[in-house]
Formats: sequence, structure tokens, C-alpha cells
Amino acid sequence: MHRFSISDIKPGAAVHMIGIGGISMSGLSGMLLDAGYKVTGSDAKTSPIIDELIDKGAEIAIGQSADNIKSPDLVCYTAAIAQDNPELVRARELGVPVIERAELLGAVMELYRYPIAVAGTHGKTTTTSMLSLVLLAAETDPTILVGGELPEIGGNYRIGKKDYLPFEACEYVESFLHFRPFLSIITNVEEDHLDYFSDINHIISSFQKFASLTSPEGGIIVCYDDKNACKVVQNSQQKIMYYSYEDEKADYYAKNITISDEGYPKFDIMQGERKVLSLQMHVAGRHNILNALAVTAAGEFLKIDRRAIKRGLEMFKGTKRRFEKIGFYHGAALVDDYAHHPTEIKTTLASAKKMPYDRVVLAFQPHTYTRTKALLDDFAEVLPMADKVLIADIYAAREKYDGSIHACDLAAKIPGCVYINDLEAMTQYLKKELREGDLFISMGAGDICKVAYALRDAEDAEK
Repeated sequence: MHRFSISDIKPGAAVHMIGIGGISMSGLSGMLLDAGYKVTGSDAKTSPIIDELIDKGAEIAIGQSADNIKSPDLVCYTAAIAQDNPELVRARELGVPVIERAELLGAVMELYRYPIAVAGTHGKTTTTSMLSLVLLAAETDPTILVGGELPEIGGNYRIGKKDYLPFEACEYVESFLHFRPFLSIITNVEEDHLDYFSDINHIISSFQKFASLTSPEGGIIVCYDDKNACKVVQNSQQKIMYYSYEDEKADYYAKNITISDEGYPKFDIMQGERKVLSLQMHVAGRHNILNALAVTAAGEFLKIDRRAIKRGLEMFKGTKRRFEKIGFYHGAALVDDYAHHPTEIKTTLASAKKMPYDRVVLAFQPHTYTRTKALLDDFAEVLPMADKVLIADIYAAREKYDGSIHACDLAAKIPGCVYINDLEAMTQYLKKELREGDLFISMGAGDICKVAYALRDAEDAEK
């Protein structure tokens, strides 16, 4: 089977991007423009990301219509685009080559010397962002693709030189099998995306295929504390580097860990008996210690100056929707977080509970019916870590409701939980519930963030 290559696109070709305003599609479009291709596209609504692409030379239509397909040489779409999308249908009618986003991204990566893939069930955005700041601190002028908004680059992507390319490698529908990274990081491997994968063994097998695509001249950085991640690389031919929270058998591990009143860790990164560097982080949580260890291993492998590694990691203050501080409402701190898997929720709540707040109040929006149904008991086990739990309706995303699971099924398993089906009603409820000294977290991968912002705006309106 022919693997799509950058050589399959003639120089200066016209590429049409369906859903160009998405996090991944916009970054890829920026890379195409930088490489000299003509970019057109469409999206359901406008956004600052679309405005930026227009400023860079892209021609973008708002609203999707068959008429938007003029005479492109190639049409690209994301997994979120339905097969009956009018632009996709028209392209096929005209015989225009059609390609999925990950396949085109894999081809464009051939232009870069050191593509660095960050894979794993959790932590991809944060780890990619940390690595990006390290490469910026080292003045390597990297091109960056991140699955969230990183304040230091003013968005979700940055176009730099064609040397270093840190990017997220998502396992959903095995998109990451289109990539050929020089260096790979695998943060963890757990059950998720069970609307595609059959079980954990299917997921591990997929990650094994991904790992095998890493360059033999490069290497794979793996979390030693995650047994499934270790299974992925047990037969790998590439150089393997392990990192661990505290296990000295790993190549890199943390030592002398202390936590500030704000919840921020300070620790030494060790390699055997040798101290590599000391870090004072500005993000909380055990998971961020692990992320910093992975990035340090990557920096060392890439021969980045240790002072730049330290500077980049200490510069990192989080990305949008990753324990993002939104503001206050009547003395209650407002935070928004993207966590939508039980392990992510557990990690976030464990960090929150160590902070100096009287109560942790959580509004959780389950994401997709398949995930909620498959991991129902796991969600019910971790959500009560918060002192007060509110459950919103399931955010369907790409799925259709089949009647087999409802948010009420989850709420019923959590003592004292309140189910509220409307985000505006939830906001009104919280205006009465929240009090000074609380930490409120809006959590989920859908639009639950609207609640935290509505509370903040209500506070501002009262001033």
C-alpha cells in the first residue's frame, strides 16, 4: 500500500482544508502556507485562529458548501468531518484526491529534521508545551504543534525553522500511525476511545506499531511507572530511555521533592547518582513532575543545554484548559480543566485537594457516550474526591445518543451529587452554593468551561 508522501504534492499546490479552524487543522495549514502551498478552507464559524490564517494568506469560507470546492489539487479533512459533508462529496465527484488530516501531517513532517512525537492517553498537550518552551529557551526556533493554546506562542502553533518539530501524536483511530518521528515520548497507556479500540490489548498493540515507526537513529522515552507503556516497548529495537517519579532503576527520576503552599513542586532530577538539574515548577501535581522528567530526558537526548531545559520548564505556567485559573466569584477561586478520563480526573483532584482551600466544588461534564458507559464505575470512584459534585449532561461530540447511558446514571452512583441538565441553570445554582475559600473546577472536554467564565463575568458585572 502506497504511503502518502510530501513528494506526492507538487510545489505550490492548492490544498483545501475542511474544518480549517480546528486545533490540529489550523496548525497544519500554517505549516503548508510556510512551505509555499496555496491554502483554502472552510469552517462552520469564524474565530481568531481563522483570522490569523487569513492574514497569512489562506482563503477561508465560513459555512460548508459544495461551492467551496473550486479546483484544489488536494482536499484534507479531519476525523470529525462526516462522510456526507458536501465539500467532501463534491471533491470525490470531481476526482480530487482526498486525504485525512493525520496522513497529510505525516507527509509534511518529512520536511523537518527532528519531528518529536508526544503520545499517551494523558499528558500530551502539557508535555508537548513544556518541550516547546525548552526548545524556545534553547533558541532553536522550533516549529510547534500543540493541542491547546500555549500563551507563550500566542495560540496552538508556531512556525519556525525546519529543524525541531514537537507535536502531539493522538492514538484515536490510530492517527499516529501516519507519523515517522525522530524521537517519541510515551507518557502512559490506558483504556480510552473505546468507540474505536476493542480493549486495552488493542490499544497496546496500536502503541507498539506507533513505537516501531520511530527512527532507528532516534529513541523512545517511556514512563517506567506505567506498566502498559513499558509493555509497548519491551521488544523495541530503538534506544529506550525510562523516567520515573522516584524509582532509581529508571534512567531519570525525581528526588528531594517538596511542595509549596501553592501546590508547586520543587525537586532534583537525577540520572543514577548524578544530579542533572534542580527545578522549581509553576504547575502543580505529581503528573507534572513526570512530564518534566520526560522533557528533561528528551532535552538531554537532543543535546539541549541543561540551563535551557531548566529555564524552559520553570517558564511553563500551564496551557489553556489545563487547570487554568479563570478568576474569582465571591471569594471562591475559579479553575477550568480539560480532564475527561478517570485517571486525569483523579490526578487533577488529588492536586486540588492538597491546595489551601476549604472545599473543592466540581462541575463535571462527561465526554462521549461510549467513554461514559465503558468507564462508568471508574468515574463514580474518582469524582467523589471533590467535596461537592455537580454533573452536567453528556457532551456527545462526534456520537449520537442511543439511549443506553445518561448523565443521571453517573450522578446516581455519587452520594450527594446534583445533576443539572442546563449549563445556565448550573451557573445559577453555583451562585448560591459557592462561598469564600472554595475552589471551583469546571471539568470536561466539552463546553463546561462556560460555567466558570459565566461566574467570573457575573463577579465582574457586580463591581
